[in-house]
Parts: sequence; structure tokens; C-alpha cells
Amino acid sequence: MRIVMIGTGYVGLVSGACFADFGHNVVCVDKDQSKIDALLNGEIPIFEPGLDELVARNFATGRLSFTLDLAEALPGADAVFIAVGTPSRRGDGHADLSYVYAAAKEMAPMLPAGVVVVDKSTVPVGTGDEVERIIRETAPELEFSVASNPEFLREGAAIDDFKRPDRVVIGVNDEHAERVLREIYRPLTRNESPLVTMSRRGAELTKYAANAFLATKIGFINEIADLCEKVGADVRDVAKGIGLDTRIGNRFLMPGPGYGGSCFPKDTLALIKTGQDYEAPLRIVESVVASNDTRKRSMGRKVINAMGGGELHGKTVAVLGLTFKANTDDMRDSPAISVVQALQDAGITVKAHDPEGMEQAKKVLDKVTYCDGPYEALDGADAAVIVTEWDTFRALDLEKMKALLKTPLLVDLRNLYSRSDVEAHGFTYVAVGR
Repeated sequence: MRIVMIGTGYVGLVSGACFADFGHNVVCVDKDQSKIDALLNGEIPIFEPGLDELVARNFATGRLSFTLDLAEALPGADAVFIAVGTPSRRGDGHADLSYVYAAAKEMAPMLPAGVVVVDKSTVPVGTGDEVERIIRETAPELEFSVASNPEFLREGAAIDDFKRPDRVVIGVNDEHAERVLREIYRPLTRNESPLVTMSRRGAELTKYAANAFLATKIGFINEIADLCEKVGADVRDVAKGIGLDTRIGNRFLMPGPGYGGSCFPKDTLALIKTGQDYEAPLRIVESVVASNDTRKRSMGRKVINAMGGGELHGKTVAVLGLTFKANTDDMRDSPAISVVQALQDAGITVKAHDPEGMEQAKKVLDKVTYCDGPYEALDGADAAVIVTEWDTFRALDLEKMKALLKTPLLVDLRNLYSRSDVEAHGFTYVAVGR
């Protein structure tokens, strides 16, 4: 099938490359000249393991192409996926749908008959209705469908998630849209991947509900971790004890410095706003958002308290990991931002290293010394703090660390280390919920 993907950001590029790898002909469209030029030259604008190879392979076969010209891409399209950003709108937290609606308006006079327009972007309930209205207003005689097909991709594992998904959610209001989307995803159904079909509004809500539920699990275990510290329990034992219950499951029960990234922060806020608009307030989700905001800042205080509190001007902390999670360069709403800012507010100098995220970090964090490796960051620091669970931080040379640090203090916000191992090397070890 011929697919047009509007947007070459994280979702659009991963989805477009994977669809091409299924054998479809995919044209990715973007307004950013620098992005298109980079992609045409084989340069990937985001870090995602395996994506560069996937794009190169399908570009070489001709199944995947890139253009700035939407009019050039649309003729003959069976489906047009809208995969543009929907960030939180400044001031009120609602999802900013201006890019979605602009795409709908621009494509409307050029759409071929029978096309299915698919919202791949994360959008609030009713967005598909408005996209349909915008297109119908410009092209009242056109036969077309609008569907919702939310993505459930984890940064760092997006290709595997796309090709081996837990489920593919398709929201349609007519049989033609369902047939087209089933054909697009046919390579997955051969492997018995569950294709879940529902109404368009149901699919829009499913995406937000899923992310809000996962965020709730994270917020819950983080608060249990705080209680474990007070009562002398180990949160890892508690997490295992509840996670083995199949009704709960063990995923997203790892305590840490709070959630961040491109999805959970904005999607929980957007869901809260939707609940308010429809007079169905989501008190649990509201509490999760408030708890997570407090959590990230409190991790900075945790480091400060571990250093003894009081006057810390002139002290230096080595921050290991800046991105919101490992295997990405994404700094959006990363807990590291709050941790670093809390340390700086206390007069502490910050040295930092991240395997992939330092260029992005420089855009949001000032007065940080960025280091080429973890040991460079540790050299001369008064304490070390692990903020992101990169593999390279899981097996640090503790003897070398101790020799480089002024004070052998390790604050492990991801619980990567064994207390007995670290303390055996003469460290003071501070973890989460242990």
C-alpha cells in the first residue's frame, strides 16, 4: 500500500521506517528543510537504537522516501498518517493541536478519493471529529475516512515495540477505514499480534488511559519507596511481592526519580484537562501528576541531605545520566533537570556525563560542566549521583571511583548497585526505598 507519513519526528520516522520494512511504499513529509536534508543524506535526527540501519535499508530499496512537498506525496495514497507533535499548550496544559489541524487543512484540497486519514499523534477525545470537519469543509464531495491509530512506542525499544506489539489499537467509524488499516498491519497479524478495533473516540482515549495508568504505577511505587525508607523495609522486596500478583504485574514497579519524557507528562495533563472539560474529574491522575512533580525536586534534596546539608557552596557533584531514561537522547521533562537545578540552587557545582543526551541537555541546563566520560565527571567531585540507568553506569570501577572522588559518596537514584558491594569499597551508599 502507499502510505504518506506527515512528520518525521520520533513517531513519524519510526512508524514510516517500520511500515516500509513491512513492504509498503512510504513517503515521509516534513516542513523542516534541515531534517529532510539530513535524512536524504542518511543522517538520523534522533537517537533510537537500530533506526539508522532500518532507515538506510528501506531508503536504498526505494520503499522509503522523504520530501518537503506534500502535494508531491499525496497522489495515489491509500492512507495518510498525521504524526506531528502535540505538546502541552502553554498556560492551561491542554494538548496543542495546532499542528494536527494545520496538517488536515493543508492536505484537504489534495487528498485522493478513498483515502484514510489516520491520527497517529497522541490526541484528545474528539480530535478525529474535528479533523474530519476541517477536511469536509474544504472538500465536501470527497470520499474519505478518518481513523485513530495511537502509538505505544517506548523510546529505546521503539522498533521492537512496533514490530512485536502487545496490541495495535485501531479506532474507526466505518468499514472502509478498518479494511485499509487491517491491510496495512497485515504483516503483524500473521504473527498473531492482537489487532484491537474500536470506535475512533475509544482509541483516542485508550492512548491517554494507558499512559496515565503506567504513570500511576510509577508514582505509586515511588511513594511506597519513601515509606520503605521510613519503616526500614526494602522496596525491591515489596515490588517483587506485589508484582508477582498477575493482577498487578511487575513492570513499571522500579522506584526512581520520577517519570519524564515526551509522553507521560503531557498526556497525563491532557487527560486531566479532558476530564475537567467533560465534568468527569480524574482525581487519581491529578494526584499522580502532583506527586511526580514533587518527586523530581525531592531527589535533588536527597543528594543534598546525603552530603550533610547545610552550607554546600563550593562543593561539586558528578551527575551520571541526564536523559529521562536510557537508550535515548530525549531530555523532555527529564528528572535530571530538577535534580541539577536543585543542586545548583544550593550552590553546588555540577559536572555531568550522559552517553547520548549532552547536546540536548545543553539546551535546557546552564552552568553545567559536560564531561566526555563518567570518570571525568567523577574526578574531584564531592559526591556522585546516578540519575539515568544507562548500562555504562551499571558496572563502574568502584576502586577507581573512590580514588577520583573527594568523598566516597554514591547516591543511586536507580538502585543499580548492591549496598554490600558498594559499602565494601568504603563508600557511603544512598539508594531509593532501601
